[in-house]
Amino acid sequence: MTERIIAKKEGPVGWLIFNNPERRNAVSVDMWEAIPMVLAQYESDPEVRVIVLAGAGDKAFVSGADISQFEKQRSGPEAVQRYEELAEGAAAKLQNCDKPVVGMIRGYCLGAGVNIAVLCDIRIASDDARFGIPAAKMGLGYRASSMKNLVEIVGAAPAREIMLTARQFTAAEAKEMGLVSKVVPAAELEKTVAELTQTIAGNAPLTMRTAKRIIREIGKVEYDAAKCRAWAKECFDSADYQEGRKAFMEKRKPAFTGK
Repeated sequence: MTERIIAKKEGPVGWLIFNNPERRNAVSVDMWEAIPMVLAQYESDPEVRVIVLAGAGDKAFVSGADISQFEKQRSGPEAVQRYEELAEGAAAKLQNCDKPVVGMIRGYCLGAGVNIAVLCDIRIASDDARFGIPAAKMGLGYRASSMKNLVEIVGAAPAREIMLTARQFTAAEAKEMGLVSKVVPAAELEKTVAELTQTIAGNAPLTMRTAKRIIREIGKVEYDAAKCRAWAKECFDSADYQEGRKAFMEKRKPAFTGK
């Protein structure tokens, strides 16, 4: 485990809190590794009826992956593969969790934050939340599984706008495209989530588990995973990806060449 992931129980609610506030809760490698362990702990605990994901502080849910680690953790082919496996494993554990998962979103929800949020069953956002996937500003190759999850939530057209503009969207825009279930004033976020979790916790666990399992099963769609990985790998092998990382660290606009 890591201090950057806080796991705490409050009655029937199991909290998983992203705790990297100095980087606006950006997800680091140790955080990716810890997520499946926390979820497994809650899944095996009969007292936990619902899981809530949240960010520490009031600035961000998750502002993306921790880009400060990219030179070491996402630079060479082996490092990229290892990182992708960790992130994919955490996402798969979250996606296949049999207990209800609620995303409590305040502040920035960017990149990996969106990937995590769309895997929650219900997403409640404060009106000051901001959403976006800035991959095109970094030259990143996006995983097919993450893209599929996004499209299933918002549809193909909004997903294209999110990916191609790489801009940030307001909470109201996110609600309009179906990215979040509900938007409330920041001061009411915790109360709203508490009321929701109380309602869910009072429902029949086996019925909710069955509902989640059946919804997952009927939503399965086959795609060429190997081809998608190859396309994403082209991005990570490119000069543009090197330029994107370098520009971010130097706090300047990248000069992409398409090579």
